[in-house]
This record gives sequence, C-alpha cells and structure tokens, in this order.
Amino acid sequence: MRGNMSTELGIITVDSEVIAKYAGSVAVECFGIVGMAAVNVKDGLVRLLKKESLTHGIQVGISDDNRITLDFHVIVAYGVSISAVADNLISNVKYKVKEFTGMPVDKINIYVEGVRVID
Repeated sequence: MRGNMSTELGIITVDSEVIAKYAGSVAVECFGIVGMAAVNVKDGLVRLLKKESLTHGIQVGISDDNRITLDFHVIVAYGVSISAVADNLISNVKYKVKEFTGMPVDKINIYVEGVRVID
C-alpha cells in the first residue's frame, strides 16, 4: 500500500513500510512505551520486538484519498497510566507523521499487549 501525492514537479509515492518505521521510532521515544509487540496468534504469546524490527508491531493503512490509519501493538511500562501514555503516543505520532509525510493521520488504534517492569 502506498500513498501518492501530486506536485507541480511530479508524483511522490510513500511506501507504508517507511511510514511504519518512522511511526515506530516516534512511538518508542514516548514516555511509558517499552516497545512494540509481536503477537503469535497460534500460541497467543507476546514478545517485545527489537529496535530493528519495530515495523512488525505496526500496521499502516492508506486510503484512496491519502489518509493514514495506524495500528500499534505496544508494551507499556508497569505503573504508568495507560490512558496518559496512549494520549501522549497519539498526539506525538499524529503530529510527527503528518509533518513527515504531508498526509493526514485519520485514526490511531493502540493495542496494549503487555506490561513490563523497567529497571
């Protein structure tokens, strides 16, 4: 899936993988986010993804009119307010992804897959 923008100089095409990588890097910088999660549907196991594979915890949807929908599967830090972390994540990602791509972010869904104690 790709987003396309027409300019006077030509067409700009942005791949969803690029958006996922950027959104993932913004997300892990947010307070209270330990990292992205990968869920094994067969076993029901959740594992923390390494920084190189953040995109596996994010699904990107781009509509025909170039509006972005993001699904984050995250692991949060123990003892933080999940709603505060989610609000912070949504506002940071929405702003930075729009500035990065030039495409509006319509919806951000956050799935908290686990909680981890941080030393």
